[in-house]
Amino acid sequence: MAKQVYPVEEWIEEATVDDLQQAMESGERTAAELVRAYMARIAAYDKQGPALNAVLELNPDALAIAEALDAERRAQGSRGPLHGIPVLLKDNIDTADKMHTSAGSLALEGHYAASDAFLVKRLREAGAVILGKANMTEWANYMTQGMPGGYSSRGGQVLNAYGSKFGAGGSSTGSGVAVAANLCALAVGTETSGSILSPAASSSVAGIKPTLGLISRSGIIPLAHSQDTAGPLARTVADAALLLGAMAGTDPADAITGTSLGRVPADYRQFLDKDGLQGARIGVPRAVYHDKLGEEERRAFEAHVAALRLAGAEVVDPAEILSAQELASFHSSVFRYEFKTDVNAYLSKLAPHLPVHSLRDVIAFNAKHFEKTLKYGQTTLMRAEETSGTLTEAEYIQDRLKDLRLSRTEGIDAAMARHRLDAVLFPGTSGAGIAAAAGYPSIAVPGGYTADGRPLAITFTGQAYSEPVLIRLAYAFEQLGPQRRKPTWPK
Repeated sequence: MAKQVYPVEEWIEEATVDDLQQAMESGERTAAELVRAYMARIAAYDKQGPALNAVLELNPDALAIAEALDAERRAQGSRGPLHGIPVLLKDNIDTADKMHTSAGSLALEGHYAASDAFLVKRLREAGAVILGKANMTEWANYMTQGMPGGYSSRGGQVLNAYGSKFGAGGSSTGSGVAVAANLCALAVGTETSGSILSPAASSSVAGIKPTLGLISRSGIIPLAHSQDTAGPLARTVADAALLLGAMAGTDPADAITGTSLGRVPADYRQFLDKDGLQGARIGVPRAVYHDKLGEEERRAFEAHVAALRLAGAEVVDPAEILSAQELASFHSSVFRYEFKTDVNAYLSKLAPHLPVHSLRDVIAFNAKHFEKTLKYGQTTLMRAEETSGTLTEAEYIQDRLKDLRLSRTEGIDAAMARHRLDAVLFPGTSGAGIAAAAGYPSIAVPGGYTADGRPLAITFTGQAYSEPVLIRLAYAFEQLGPQRRKPTWPK
């Protein structure tokens, strides 16, 4: 039987949140039409055509929610800039609806969350339409060695929208690809170390990995609490800033969010300044990446550094992070210990009828169904199960303290103080690890393409709760020239 070809409306391509809001406010479009348009694109490009496989599940209630929000807009006006905007969520974020939350694992195929994650509650209150769940690297890429980014036993392999020969990053792969391919207006990912920045860079979109504590971790299947955070992916810095603010907030169920008190602005879009690079001091820590760039990447990055200077920035080059090499060569055990503790706490609360309630159960389930679940193995899960799950091991405590010393005290903090910096600049995601270990924010921004079409990016990193500064710098860089182009496929 021939596959049905679904009509795809091109008006939705590259539309910003402002574009969509203007269309809805004028009566030209409705939220229901937005949902239908994105659904048509998912049918045409995610399940057929290039078959990107970025969307794992659609919300059965998405159209009904959109229609209700349209009625509310007509009767009472708009709730705000996210009213009626379709958003995809990574599949490790709880939603109390008819969708699963599985972290890409077949072991959690039947898991329906009892309540929304805190960030989902915030999005619903803002009027966002939860469009569906995005595919991801299974267990946030903490299942085994050698598994490609974007693969899950439940969802299969996500493909890069700019060409299947390119990696699509991980582990928020589906979120990044869906945004790049205009399968949604906005998407939410999560990061422990590079899992927002990497798919953003690979998909030529903007991704914000926020300060640990800005967005609640409640209701998110964990990897390691010392570094886990959710964050936005969008086609523009402005849209990413909007989504960031909508998710931020203090959650009594997540103690780390208490550090954000008095440090979260009402709207991060107030920091969008096309002249925001003027007078900014930006450091380039060359030793972090000096042997990691290809020639095209090196030339592109040098051109970006020159453009920053022309835009009025003071570029301190080099501005080395003296602890970076020691941190890069240090094989911390923190994830291995925290994963068992954190995931057991999550799994223990699952419904009694489900087959797994602990990491040990997950490993046993995978072994029993190995033909479907263990295409790449589960060595990392098994190593984590060997720990006590109590976080009392001397190795864990020492490594956690060393992580903080090398990434913060002797790392980013020291470099920024020594050179009086507003931010540190990295090519691609070469600085993702040190920022993640510190719990500090980063923004990845599209930075052009190689000759064969592979997306490039740069990343701005700062100290805790410096999102306003990073948004100002990233937005100003974005305005310097057309860095992003939409992916195309044969019609």
